[in-house]
Amino acid sequence: MESGSSAHNCPFDFAEALEFDPQLKQFMENEKISRIKLPHGEGEAWLVTRYEDVRTVTTDRRFSRAAVVGKDFPRMTPEPIVQDEAINVMDPPDSSRLRSLVSKGFTPRNVEHMRPSIERVVAELLDGMEESGSPADLVEHLAAPLPLAAICEVLDIPDEDSWELRRHARTMMDFSPDNRDAAVHSKAYLREYFTKLTAERRARPGDDLVSVLATARDGDEILNDKELAVMAMVLLITGQDTTSNEIGNIAYTLLTRPRELAMLRERPDRIPQAIEEMLRYIPFRKGVGIPRIAVEDVEMGGVLIRAGDVVHVSYLTANRDPEKYDRPDELDLDRTGTPHMTFGWGGHHCLGAPLATMELQVAFRELLRRFPDLRLAKPADEVRWSATSIWRYPVALHVAW
Repeated sequence: MESGSSAHNCPFDFAEALEFDPQLKQFMENEKISRIKLPHGEGEAWLVTRYEDVRTVTTDRRFSRAAVVGKDFPRMTPEPIVQDEAINVMDPPDSSRLRSLVSKGFTPRNVEHMRPSIERVVAELLDGMEESGSPADLVEHLAAPLPLAAICEVLDIPDEDSWELRRHARTMMDFSPDNRDAAVHSKAYLREYFTKLTAERRARPGDDLVSVLATARDGDEILNDKELAVMAMVLLITGQDTTSNEIGNIAYTLLTRPRELAMLRERPDRIPQAIEEMLRYIPFRKGVGIPRIAVEDVEMGGVLIRAGDVVHVSYLTANRDPEKYDRPDELDLDRTGTPHMTFGWGGHHCLGAPLATMELQVAFRELLRRFPDLRLAKPADEVRWSATSIWRYPVALHVAW
């Protein structure tokens, strides 16, 4: 049994359109579990790439998220994005309690309650795009403002605050080496803002999502003040940029595939299933996210992972595992079966996934209805892609109609 091997240097900076990172592909095909070094943090880590192994690491109590707190763990960004008290670095039973409370804000009933607001925001944004005339930048008119407007709407954040909050959230996601001080400042700014906001909602609750979370109860359990502030901050960060990026990615994917685009125009009822397949297929980020620490020795795939070792998982490679998906590198909008891991897995599956999915469905149903001849205004190879973010997305996407 292998207990160690030479580590691969992994900058994970591949950013060619939405092509799959060849280094990740190589790991998945050749090693399954690899030893890696990342741009920031101390030491080395394991990288787990196969679907079943990723599922094990994300659900097995022998791997702890909480154990990363306070450690300078191997990572993509200069400053860790995570908040020490956040739900995404907790283990059961602490995370189970919080998830139970927070999930009350994302019940099917609550998400449906948010739909009219999202539909209104989408309609207003597309009105603006139509008024600006063809061609127009879909990122500027829809992808960038929609998720921010949506999450600010459901959190009831004042319009005058929203763009400043977005700027700080983006600063935290930038992995440029000279960004550390700015990222520290942005994290502190967001923390202070949401501490004040959640205190106000606790005192005077409304019908917004922060108020729902502030008043949510599981028996006698409620979120304490610090938990509530951090949770609202996490919702802002994860609830807008990732969805914004995926709007651009999905639009690019459809606008470069005439057959799939024509099918969805004719059959808008197929949009929900098609979005699930595109979420699986699109490499939505670079590299890896928050790792786990092995709390005891674990044998996996012929490798001995020792207690204390840092373990990263790749949802990107799990989504392309040939043992789980037939023709995994092909986009098949008729695909059903194995669920994708784009929103994570297990105890850290994204709680806001129902809201994000609903936003994508509303956005593309309305976009294809309003602009039946929508097309790229420039050749696909002229689209400019983000180079410095951990996320993969087009910086601009000029469309015509």
